[in-house]
Amino acid sequence: MEMIKSKTRFDFVRFRVVAFFLSGSLVLLSIISLLVQGLNLGIDFSGGTLVQLRFAKPPHVDQIRLALSHLELGDIVIQEFGAPEEILIRVEKQATNTDEQNALAARVVEAILPLSPEGGAELRRVEFVGPQVGSELTINGLLAVFYSMIAILIYVAWRFEWRFAYGAILALLHDTIITVGLFSVTQKEFTLVVVAAVLTVIGYSINDTIVVFDRIREERVRMKKQSMAETINQAINDTLSRTVITSLTVVLVLVALLLFGGLVIHDFALALFCGVVVGTYSSIFVASPIVLLLERQQATEPEKELAQYAENTP
Repeated sequence: MEMIKSKTRFDFVRFRVVAFFLSGSLVLLSIISLLVQGLNLGIDFSGGTLVQLRFAKPPHVDQIRLALSHLELGDIVIQEFGAPEEILIRVEKQATNTDEQNALAARVVEAILPLSPEGGAELRRVEFVGPQVGSELTINGLLAVFYSMIAILIYVAWRFEWRFAYGAILALLHDTIITVGLFSVTQKEFTLVVVAAVLTVIGYSINDTIVVFDRIREERVRMKKQSMAETINQAINDTLSRTVITSLTVVLVLVALLLFGGLVIHDFALALFCGVVVGTYSSIFVASPIVLLLERQQATEPEKELAQYAENTP
């Protein structure tokens, strides 16, 4: 079915310099944060032992940390899990078998038990991830993102042109770095669930970008005398209503998940929310303007060669 043309006529290309500056600032901030403080890797990647406890009354995190500091468990991360009474404790110390795992959990419960005399603390869950498993998950997560980028590069280059592929990949890198950078800046736990959200963002963002690129290709065939900048503006305006409605629908669902979904799905929804917003922005202000820059660079190369030939000719 033919897409209904939008009546909007915004000059998006005009703001490409401002958009590039904003995008560059966010990407630079994300990279600096990743280099300086890194990611707060979850137990999936860093390895260690996770213990979930339920108290009769909300405990004091500082008191729990003080009680566990004498057990020589390495780095300790303590956080609420869904309710103030539910506490997740992740320790660096790792158990090599089930007996050691149970013994470690028993030590943690024994140290914390005096802090909650009204009913004590109930052990809800114990999980263990060894260093080898954590390392494999880290490598596999990075490879999943890398392979998806390569596949998208090949697909876009085959369906359109190489400069469209470069624009799509740079936009996806832009979305991925900013989304991951958000977790670095806020130091929220980075887990396999977040990696799944990042891969989902890549798929969503490239879908938005492909819709715009497809419209650009149609306009170039239909209006051959039209400049590339005018073609891009026409394509973005024609697809703007579809882009806004789709993104707004997804964002409303993600806001509901952030507010009412609970802690279990909160980080997944947060990564998707950031990725959808940034991905929609990059489809309009990053991917297409990059194609325009490459188009103009390619157009000026023959002129440069001609000028160089004229200079070298007696």
